[in-house]
Amino acid sequence: MDFKAIQERSRKEYQDRLNSPTPVIYVGAATCGLAAGAGELLKMLPSELEALKVKAEVVPVGCIGPCCFEPLVDVQKPGKPRVSFMQVNPRKLKTILEDYLVKDVMHPELALGIVGEGQLDGVPPLTEHQMFKGQMRIALRNCGYMDPHRIEDYIARGGYIALEKALKMKPEEIVDWVKKSGLRGRGGGGFGTGRKWESVRKAEGDIRYVLCNGDEGDPGAFMDRSTMESDPHAIIEGMIIAAYAIAWGKSRAEGYMYVRNEYPLAVKNLVLALEQARKMGFLGKNIMGSGFDFEIRINRGGGAFVCGESSALMRSLEGKSGEPRQKYVHASDKGLWDKPTNLNNVETYACVPEIVNKGWEWFSSIGTKGSKGTKVFSLVGKVSHSGLVEVPMGITLREMVYTIGGGIKGGKKFKAVQTGGPSGGVIPESMIDLQVDFDELTRVGSMMGSGGMIVMDEGDCMVDVALYYTRFLEGEACGKCVPCREGVRRMRQILSRITEGKGKMEDLALLEELGRGIQIGSLCGLGQSAPAPMLSTLKYFRKEYEQHILEKKCYAGVCASLISFMIDPEKCDGCHLCEVYCPTAAARGEKKKVHKINPELCIKCGICYDVCTREAVVKK
Repeated sequence: MDFKAIQERSRKEYQDRLNSPTPVIYVGAATCGLAAGAGELLKMLPSELEALKVKAEVVPVGCIGPCCFEPLVDVQKPGKPRVSFMQVNPRKLKTILEDYLVKDVMHPELALGIVGEGQLDGVPPLTEHQMFKGQMRIALRNCGYMDPHRIEDYIARGGYIALEKALKMKPEEIVDWVKKSGLRGRGGGGFGTGRKWESVRKAEGDIRYVLCNGDEGDPGAFMDRSTMESDPHAIIEGMIIAAYAIAWGKSRAEGYMYVRNEYPLAVKNLVLALEQARKMGFLGKNIMGSGFDFEIRINRGGGAFVCGESSALMRSLEGKSGEPRQKYVHASDKGLWDKPTNLNNVETYACVPEIVNKGWEWFSSIGTKGSKGTKVFSLVGKVSHSGLVEVPMGITLREMVYTIGGGIKGGKKFKAVQTGGPSGGVIPESMIDLQVDFDELTRVGSMMGSGGMIVMDEGDCMVDVALYYTRFLEGEACGKCVPCREGVRRMRQILSRITEGKGKMEDLALLEELGRGIQIGSLCGLGQSAPAPMLSTLKYFRKEYEQHILEKKCYAGVCASLISFMIDPEKCDGCHLCEVYCPTAAARGEKKKVHKINPELCIKCGICYDVCTREAVVKK
């Protein structure tokens, strides 16, 4: 295989597209874009272009990050920069094609920004947009900028150069680089990646397994999914380098990607990427003529949140029930099939090629003393700009919420942010200047986790938040150990009672004691961190718990048992919407006359509150 020739050909093809004499239209076709309507736009484009008698290449790309602006359609005209248009629907697409593509009439209000280099009047660079200003992209470096179905695009953007370089290095040198870089596992635990690789390399055995954890199950988290869909080769290249570093000269190596079953597009793109990598000689026998052999297979997840835990994941791969085991035996010695095993998550592997390319000093210069590099977050919830972001470690919560996130929707007051998924804690507004890194989040009772960040406003009830995550974890627990199985269920029962106005003050002390017991006695990380949402909300929002118990009030207006709905006669104009949508006929009245809500029939679903355009429905 002549890698230099492949590089030159790939770069030429990529540059030819950038400098194409015919227009190129890029459509964000990751899951977020497709959910917003990108699939319909892709179907429309051929007929619309034919009707306009315009020849143009249509290229599906991955997710560039700002999910709140999906569907995204980029238009690159010959001799002009690539312009990204936001929230494109069929009507807007027709306008963009007819006016900008054909007549060269720009509508700046439809554009998000210019992608890459170039200038255009009225359209700022995408990097100057509020959501992109504070970002630094390492793991997401290619997402949204290339066709994930073409290995040539990845090679043109520097792909597999790190692998070529790594295969000429000593394996111990690569391990040392990763250690010195300060890269820590991005899947939740934050364990030193280089230390883990070193332990696996030193272990005894005739085979070493290299596993990728793509079983992302946190509510509100989609970092790994987007990377697998948008840049699968970055993960594959990172895994191959890891396998060479821990196995070459010691034993043979095999790789497995464990991908969440609910991610069909990620699986599809990964399967294609693996086939292309094999065909190019980056995977399989005698990789790039080095004599090193390595193969990667894909396994779909077992459909359980607990299967994201390392030992449960390995049991699932072995065809067993996804239950964790005690950690007195390390996976580096006896992991998958009792052989030395290395497990990292998607984002961790995606960072490895850049560390090899640019050096450990470069990566180590980013971030804080104990948390190096960048971190990918799914920034969701009550922020104006939601989506996928990658920022340097050490950024503050204030910057995340008010700069990148654009502040709270509707001008409401920021209340809290929940980090680390269902096992993470809730951080109050008083700590908004907290630095976001592994150690600081742990210090205040939360965690980095895989990178979920859910922003909450004054309309969120903290007792209800704790109950939501406790219910989720109760349903996802494997049931193997008593502290988690029984403790989390009991915790949910107490929280449910409090949200129903049936709680007692003694429940608060009981919850704290129960939470500590679950943390100490549980077998795996799921159980050990399960009380975090409850303990953190109880610590920082105790007054809210007391209001539910003593006053029988939920001032956020969330807990159904503690709220009621009524209609303000001064605001009601008799539009009849509340009666039309009420599922129990509790809201009644004649058209053009003041309506009323029958409390005996009201099930407190809140539909009347949501549909009332006059804000006449009052929640108390």
